[in-house]
Amino acid sequence: SAGLELSVNNHAADFTLSTELGPAISLSCLVHNSSQAEELLWYRGDGQVGLQDGNKVNISNICISPVNESDNGVTFTCKLARDKSVQVSVILDVHFPPQLSGEETLHVEEDKDVTLTCNSKSNPQAQSTWHKDNHSLTLQQSRHELYQTSEVFRLSIRKVQKSDNGTYTCVVQSPLGNGKRDFHLIVEDKKPVFPKEAVIAAVVVVTLTVLFGIVARKDTFFKVW
Repeated sequence: SAGLELSVNNHAADFTLSTELGPAISLSCLVHNSSQAEELLWYRGDGQVGLQDGNKVNISNICISPVNESDNGVTFTCKLARDKSVQVSVILDVHFPPQLSGEETLHVEEDKDVTLTCNSKSNPQAQSTWHKDNHSLTLQQSRHELYQTSEVFRLSIRKVQKSDNGTYTCVVQSPLGNGKRDFHLIVEDKKPVFPKEAVIAAVVVVTLTVLFGIVARKDTFFKVW
């Protein structure tokens, strides 16, 4: 395979292909400097792509249709069958507007901690903020904590209070569009707490009382028997 080269869409080296959701894209792999028929292979990530006869020798085409979010960041690689070190890869950079999800209604007991998780997928990554009851949320350093990755935007509240009741809105903004999702936080009354030791002690007392009662009346039981 000395001297043999491959190209994908006229690129002889690995490259990134930017695209959008929906419209199909085609990838064409071509053998260069070949003196004989050369078989080509296509891979999506680590998985081999099935090719029809007539689409394997010296030139091979694959089509991604429709392009969706799961194709973002995926690597497609064309390889020479008899020498897989001869290869060219293309990484898909799929642009799409924010898509939000997450649990809409959360119930939490007063004085407990709670986390609102806004799953936000977009490319490019969107800027995210939290609002409460249609106003910008004022963050308190001692009680609120924000956490953000490329796909998750979280708001944690420590020791929630009745005043934390309300609708929290995850607002995201990107060059391709904006999005928002409401989270309804319902703070419930604090439940009375019974000490575990007291409950165990009460069970023990009741059990012993029943046993002593049986022992005290054993003669009566025997007579009935």
